[in-house]
Amino acid sequence: MDTRAEIAARRPPKVDPELRERPAFALPGWIALLALLLSMASVGLVLARTGLVPRLADPLPDLRGEAARSVGGPVVTGWALAAATVGGMVCLVVLAGLLANAGGEMRVLSRWGRYRGTVRRAGLLWVNPLVRRRRVDVRLRHWRSEPVQATDRTGTPIVVRLLVVWRIKDTARAVFAVRDHEDYLREQIHAVLTRTASILPCDSNAAPGPALRDGQWFADELTRALAAEAAPAGLEVFSVQPLALEYAPEVAESMRRRRLADLDAGLRTVLVDDAVEAAALAVRRLERATTQELDQAARSALMEQLLVAFVAPAGVPSALPGTVPAPAAGHSAGHAAKKKEGNRA
Repeated sequence: MDTRAEIAARRPPKVDPELRERPAFALPGWIALLALLLSMASVGLVLARTGLVPRLADPLPDLRGEAARSVGGPVVTGWALAAATVGGMVCLVVLAGLLANAGGEMRVLSRWGRYRGTVRRAGLLWVNPLVRRRRVDVRLRHWRSEPVQATDRTGTPIVVRLLVVWRIKDTARAVFAVRDHEDYLREQIHAVLTRTASILPCDSNAAPGPALRDGQWFADELTRALAAEAAPAGLEVFSVQPLALEYAPEVAESMRRRRLADLDAGLRTVLVDDAVEAAALAVRRLERATTQELDQAARSALMEQLLVAFVAPAGVPSALPGTVPAPAAGHSAGHAAKKKEGNRA
């Protein structure tokens, strides 16, 4: 089975289907402030009626009750005590339920470990004071990974640095489905990178074909695989871009020499092929210009001389296989002098 098909067929972990984000009950903040002012005013009125609050200046009305006026001091009755207690409890409940939600931050509410909803509205709100509130950042975030080691298809160790752009999409799953969604994302990045890097070789110098450095396939495959793994945790992955793709330090020098050797061999092959085509074209033009067709031996000799002329300036030795190197000038002169003296004798 193809490795890509195996990765595509792999199923991400499952979570509770009922664990999904839903809106929580929250009142606008102005309602809570209005209730707070009314409860404080009612408590103040009760205290003034009982005489616990001293009378202010004469122009202000006297709010004391008949009993407090007749006694000339505070008179605490049962109804007054109950009313003050209720008003004070209302004030405490209102103050405990006030919530200031900033933009880009949501509050996940839970009570006794059970999910009760998410507050996504920004501003001053009032929620149930008996619930626990967890602040969750849902803004777009990016994470630059440390060098991650992996191996390509040939088993060569490589080092990759990634830039991941992501955000929290489902706050309920991000809080309750995993212990720490950031740690979960980092571990999944390492796993997805290791699995994806083993599909192709890092470079395609030795053998033709796709490689990790070619095109956008590596980034697209990383994004697709990581998005599938992060979705059960309520995370949305937008892009995974490799910032650096290098060989591991222990093999970097040997791979560099191998890559240079492959490039040099490829360059020599292209150079020789071009020289052969140019020599063949020159021989055909010469035959058309002279209107004479050369025999096989003459054509081979001319091709050999042209190849030597074309290839030698590029650094390739001029002595091709099957050719006899020309004698040196000094050796030829000495041989001619010896032959002349022999003829005289």
